[in-house]
Amino acid sequence: MELYLADSEATDRLGRALARTRPSAAVIYLRGDLGAGKSTLARALLRALGVRGAIRSPTYALVERYPLAQGEAWHMDLYRIGDPGELDFLGLDEGAADLWLVEWPERGAGILPPFDLDIELSLSGNGRRARLRAGGERGREWLTRLSYLA
Repeated sequence: MELYLADSEATDRLGRALARTRPSAAVIYLRGDLGAGKSTLARALLRALGVRGAIRSPTYALVERYPLAQGEAWHMDLYRIGDPGELDFLGLDEGAADLWLVEWPERGAGILPPFDLDIELSLSGNGRRARLRAGGERGREWLTRLSYLA
């Protein structure tokens, strides 16, 4: 699925739509250059899931954890990871988070759980392009639910 996001409000709408249609457990890989909107999209999704207070960029902490109505969300930024093995020191347990939002997932290759949705963001004119790709049956079902909202 490919979408054109004309402005930040369109990015927020996508985040809200992802939140409304997400499965109970999900892994989203967020790809794109610096400034492409990965953190903006993650922030909109977390807000739509009821996260209140500051939603910090995980650039320096690597992982920010947020309580959800049911479970926990992890927002990760792996830009500063030099080797996937460095993730072992973060205490990540696949079953501990209900929602994984992973920026720069290629830097955690072989360590991260497989994605349900892979979202690639790129600047396009005054807006952004979002390319959403499913990584399995759960992701395909998610895209189907999302397409009804698009």
